[in-house]
Amino acid sequence: MASSETHSPRRARAADAARNAGDDEKLTTADLETMIAEATAWADADIDASTRAEARALIERARRGDEAAIGELSASFGSRLAFGTAGLRGRIGAGPMRMNRVVVSQTTAGFAAYLWEAAKRRASRDAPSVVIGYDGRIGSATFARDAAEVMSGAGISAYLLPEAGPTPLTAFAVRHLDVSAGIMITASHNPPRDNGYKVYLGDEDAGSQIAPPTDAAIAAHIERIAATPVGQIPRAHGYSVLGGGVADAYVSETSAAVLAGLPERLDAPGVPIGTDTDIRVVYTAMHGVGADLAQRVFRSSGLPRVIPVREQLLPDGHFPTVDFPNPEEPGALDLAYRTARAVDADLIVAHDPDADRLALAAPHDAEASGYRRLTGNELGLLLGWRAAERAVARAKQRQVTVSGALACTIVSSPALRAVAEAYGFTYAETLSGFKWVSRVPGLVFGFEEALGYLIHPAVVRDKDGISASADAVAMVRELASQGRTIWDRLDEASERFGHFASGQVTLRLPSMPAASALSARVREDPPRELGASPVVETRDLLVPGAAEVPADVLRYDLANGSRVMIRPSGTEPKLKVYLDTFSDVGSAAERRAAAEHSLGDLERSVREYLEGLQTGAQSA
Repeated sequence: MASSETHSPRRARAADAARNAGDDEKLTTADLETMIAEATAWADADIDASTRAEARALIERARRGDEAAIGELSASFGSRLAFGTAGLRGRIGAGPMRMNRVVVSQTTAGFAAYLWEAAKRRASRDAPSVVIGYDGRIGSATFARDAAEVMSGAGISAYLLPEAGPTPLTAFAVRHLDVSAGIMITASHNPPRDNGYKVYLGDEDAGSQIAPPTDAAIAAHIERIAATPVGQIPRAHGYSVLGGGVADAYVSETSAAVLAGLPERLDAPGVPIGTDTDIRVVYTAMHGVGADLAQRVFRSSGLPRVIPVREQLLPDGHFPTVDFPNPEEPGALDLAYRTARAVDADLIVAHDPDADRLALAAPHDAEASGYRRLTGNELGLLLGWRAAERAVARAKQRQVTVSGALACTIVSSPALRAVAEAYGFTYAETLSGFKWVSRVPGLVFGFEEALGYLIHPAVVRDKDGISASADAVAMVRELASQGRTIWDRLDEASERFGHFASGQVTLRLPSMPAASALSARVREDPPRELGASPVVETRDLLVPGAAEVPADVLRYDLANGSRVMIRPSGTEPKLKVYLDTFSDVGSAAERRAAAEHSLGDLERSVREYLEGLQTGAQSA
């Protein structure tokens, strides 16, 4: 993810003073001149005419004393995007703190150096290799070509996917092509002005995202290379542009995994339940790149043809119909709801712009739109339950003992634990991110509450909205053939496992450091009671030994069995609070009502607590 990493004390003073312009600390003339000199040197070396012109215009305004320009100059040039486990993600623009061709080229050169170092460590006789994919965002195709040229210039065998495509396709390609690494140019569901750079590793990592300490090792190479002008980075056009074979293989392997182990009709062995049932499915790509590949998988799996939300079907990096291209955001599914009402749809399938996340909505009388979106936890429970049932069925067919693990991130609902215990699987909770989920030994299924699902680990070792949507559509069709809905299935889950209610409080803050600062204030003044229930146990994952890798996550277990998790977002300026309650008393309806009542009390209490912290900080 993108974060600040200042490179010199003087530069730090200049950046801080610029951010505080108008307060007691003023930017000195010397500090401003230092910052302008560094920005000028960067602009002179820039390989892109548009960002070069942007930087020079900003410099000129800053020289005239424009306070807004000085603040922007600091935000763009005061430090540089730090490379972490999520790679890079930031706003497109000029300067080392933005996403641009210079930063992408330097990052790629640093990654190339790491790949050579890793190959030497393994005593490999072959040159490292990398596959590069990109989504439909502004600048993605150009950044991908830059990455391919720099990798080729470093003597690495580089393969560029032929067109904009989903992130799961690049993750799949790492394993399918048996390459050393993968690069995906994407900012996933971030706002339109953003872009990013995600990294996968092959070999012993088998196509998972990078994890510590690899990120730090790559970052060290990037820092070293960034000290030299970008024009000195070798580039070559020796990379290969792939054909459609990777996409064909993805469709074939994904559809085979979707079809394997589906429950069969008793009167027609070998025929999956529901194939004779027609359901209407509305689909939105959210202006992203998932539509073509998703529809190919649906057809290959024998699933119904979808009805597209036409306004959002084709890739458009400006995302003209949504404020935030994320199915979780309020209003993002409004056009899908409108299309669904017009055709009386049984299901809505929504991908985020790079199709690694999935949202599902179904008819619901209590909603004004006529449809309700399942939460990530609800869908994770249903897909995890389904995966457990299928794995048990396959084990019986092979006459072997059921084994494997169901996993979710620590901020996701603990409902999956109940499924694992009921079916004889191990259960694992990981830190946030599929770099951790994908590495759980013997993984059968994994998910995170933020609409991410790893359905078929043998195909893609990352969250995959396309394979998850195919499984979800098949599940809803099976239910329809039995005269049941997805809400009936959730009631069945409540009766079998107890009802788990989950909610989230999200505070959008001015910056990512502000989110981290609020998290720090929680540590300084922790809650002692929430939702009228005392806090009985606190777990701080930043404390050494509390987690495999320290993380800015706080967990509070309450006397009534509820749980509260607090963490800053890893990709956006937000503080996220995850709430979980539980009831196993009475009928499904009674359990749901009790858990939801507790959740409402808990949410109000958490909001009051956080508002108090913010008010106290402002008055201090």
